[in-house]
Amino acid sequence: MQQKPLVSGIIIIYNGENFLTPAIESVLSQSYENWELLLVDDGSTDNSTQIAKDYAEKYPEKVRYLQHPNHENRGMSASRNLGIDNAKGEFIAFLDADDIWLPPKLEKQVAVLQSNPEAAMVYGRTQMWYSWTGKPEDIEYDRYRTLGVQANSLIQPPTLLNIFLKGQAETPATCGVLIRHKVIQEVGGLENNFRTMHEDQAFFAKICLQYPIFVEGDSWDKYRQHPDSSCNLALKSGEFNLTQMSPSYWNYLIWLEQYLTTKGFRRTETWKALQAIIFPHRNPLLYKLYNKIFVRRLG
Repeated sequence: MQQKPLVSGIIIIYNGENFLTPAIESVLSQSYENWELLLVDDGSTDNSTQIAKDYAEKYPEKVRYLQHPNHENRGMSASRNLGIDNAKGEFIAFLDADDIWLPPKLEKQVAVLQSNPEAAMVYGRTQMWYSWTGKPEDIEYDRYRTLGVQANSLIQPPTLLNIFLKGQAETPATCGVLIRHKVIQEVGGLENNFRTMHEDQAFFAKICLQYPIFVEGDSWDKYRQHPDSSCNLALKSGEFNLTQMSPSYWNYLIWLEQYLTTKGFRRTETWKALQAIIFPHRNPLLYKLYNKIFVRRLG
């Protein structure tokens, strides 16, 4: 009987003691059994370090504890890359320390990639999970991320990146993907310059730009929404803004512009979609003048 491919699950941890245990337990509860779990500690100062070490000691053949030299905090991208560098699996799956996988997650997604050998990655309709609180009023906020394409289909590059830029779909949640290890190596992993916000968007942009992606219609993971999540902390600090261009998003856009240039994607639909976002902020006066002239001509 053929051995099922190994999946390397990677959980990055920074002061995640409140939700780390259920995250790890959701991996232990997978119906797919051929997995390893790498717990990457990004310099935690709370009890999550001990929690992670305890699991590694309890399940030494399945769970490994990793940290940066001198227990440093190096950010989300560098921590995911540390996990990737130590991963032994054919497939890589990410899980943040406050999210969970449903039991069929790995089994279902491994089957998709095995049935679609040209697909570099698979993801589905991650649940934005507010009802974890148990409060009846939070149930109404639960929703599933917008796919923007036909479900259960293989999407050719760079279609997904184009619709992400146009706001016609939401990017995959990190807890929702399964990716071929060799593809991550081919794109050079995550960008270490992105310590917090938009590190996932930069990473997925590199993959969606060049590889076919399978988008499934099911949901096998829950993205916990809570006040201390990285997104909410970025909102509080001003690093991330839902109503205007934030510095972190601008940095991502400029990085993407440089990346598209390096990869020879100027004068493409992807380039046009990106410039439609950048131009008004890079040339505000010219953009206002252009709009006045355009409106006058329409009138």
